[in-house]
Amino acid sequence: MMTLSAQYENVANSETQRRLNDAREALLGYAAANGRLPCPALGGATGIESPVGGGSCNDNWNGFLPAITLGISPTNENGYALDGWGNPIRYATTKAVSSQVTTANQIKTAWNAGTALAGDLRVCNTATGISGSGGSASCAAGSDLSTNAVAVIYSRGNNGATAPVSADELANGDADRVFVSHTPTPAGANEFNDLIIWISPNILYSRLIAAGRLP
Repeated sequence: MMTLSAQYENVANSETQRRLNDAREALLGYAAANGRLPCPALGGATGIESPVGGGSCNDNWNGFLPAITLGISPTNENGYALDGWGNPIRYATTKAVSSQVTTANQIKTAWNAGTALAGDLRVCNTATGISGSGGSASCAAGSDLSTNAVAVIYSRGNNGATAPVSADELANGDADRVFVSHTPTPAGANEFNDLIIWISPNILYSRLIAAGRLP
């Protein structure tokens, strides 16, 4: 039989996955209503996108889900959306022509110009072999899960309130465009329990087409 702690972890994990999926739907709904994605919220502030009204985001890669802007719950007292362990949910947006997806109607402008969205967030299945830094960081050959995500939504897992130690978890908080996602691994040198989902340009296009914002 499962221990109580194991049951708690299963419940928290499932609840976190549900909240991440809800967050993705809220982001796509926001894009359908506003013609853009919101900017991430800043740490140490409130769950409001920064800057308010979008445009060139103040923290593309290391921000938080703007729960107040999206109108979602549950949140903490500062308005940050929480995962199943009570830690703030993180959110990143593409920084390559960042205003293209976070400024109203610029997605449509790019579409009408025949220009592909500059989605440059990378998701790897391992931190091993990641090269470069900042906007040039890339996965090792053969480890890409996504090379053109426009947004990444993620939880730092059950140890999200403490500093990560494994390379794979460190990769999800080092303020560059690369993130790591794979099945959980137990506590130890290679511990990994982050949960990550992302939005591709095609998913964003599909939602905006359905809402009548494209073409």
